[in-house]
Amino acid sequence: MGLFNKIKETFIGKSTKQNEKYVAGLDKSSTSFSEKINSLAARYREINDDYFDELENILIMSDVGVNMVMTIVDEIKKEVRLENIKDPRQINDIIIDKMFVIYANDSIMTTKINYAKEGLTVILMVGVNGAGKTTTIAKLANKMKKEGRSVMLAAGDTFRAGAIDQLDVWAKRLDIPCVKGKEGGDPSSVIYDGVKQAKEAGVDVLICDTAGRLQNKTGLMRELEKMNRIIKKYVPDGPQETLLVIDATTGQNGVNQAVEFSKITDITGIVLTKMDGTAKGGIVLSIKDMLNIPVKFIGLGEKMDDLQEFDLENYIYGLCHDLMGD
Repeated sequence: MGLFNKIKETFIGKSTKQNEKYVAGLDKSSTSFSEKINSLAARYREINDDYFDELENILIMSDVGVNMVMTIVDEIKKEVRLENIKDPRQINDIIIDKMFVIYANDSIMTTKINYAKEGLTVILMVGVNGAGKTTTIAKLANKMKKEGRSVMLAAGDTFRAGAIDQLDVWAKRLDIPCVKGKEGGDPSSVIYDGVKQAKEAGVDVLICDTAGRLQNKTGLMRELEKMNRIIKKYVPDGPQETLLVIDATTGQNGVNQAVEFSKITDITGIVLTKMDGTAKGGIVLSIKDMLNIPVKFIGLGEKMDDLQEFDLENYIYGLCHDLMGD
């Protein structure tokens, strides 16, 4: 039995809130991907080079990285030869199996937040403006608060107009403290105040917003280096996480942002927002291919609990369930 059939067997008759969110949140991607693969199978009576050329295009258009597409298709070709498969309709489960076995192989699959064993955990949030960073911070804080942790925010994006106020509004809604500076002020001084106040208050987690000015890479690099130095001075193991927020609807531009940010600072995990708004769910695979950095959270809607810990099996099922029927 292939990987997808095992996952499918697990999910049928065992609906949970989390896998329902994945199915609903990945509906656009699943419909688009399934329609294209099923249409491909319907157009070919036998598997040939033209079939594989079209399959490559479908995967690339679904935002799976080009290098990974070549690897996936090569693996599928081997399996087809080995099993002597002629009928394209028999190939769907092999396509899915190869996609996700390759994702899982040699992968850092940790989706858990690396919390400090004792004392303060510091999380730096990075990402370009418009990716949904501020909302993600609020959703992450809400999630941690529900898990019983005390949370404080630091409004370290002092450059974008309104960023401080926006974060402060979320903090008030969630009834958690927010450390602020002046708009246009030194962001590192906000981080310093945040770490100092969080330690004094005995807070479990400090989540720090940062500016998203990727066009000024040198300035941003210096800024993040300074923030890291300040954090390490008072929390030697911090920041325990540097999470990069990427808007999934931007596709390959989002992947390129991830590549650029990884050159500027050490990224420990990815948060993919607006997955419910894209028909190209393969971006998860593309990030793995380009960076081998784990996707830790995935945004499947606008509600506070729609930020879900990334789960490979839920993702596979959400993206591909329409391919197999019931």
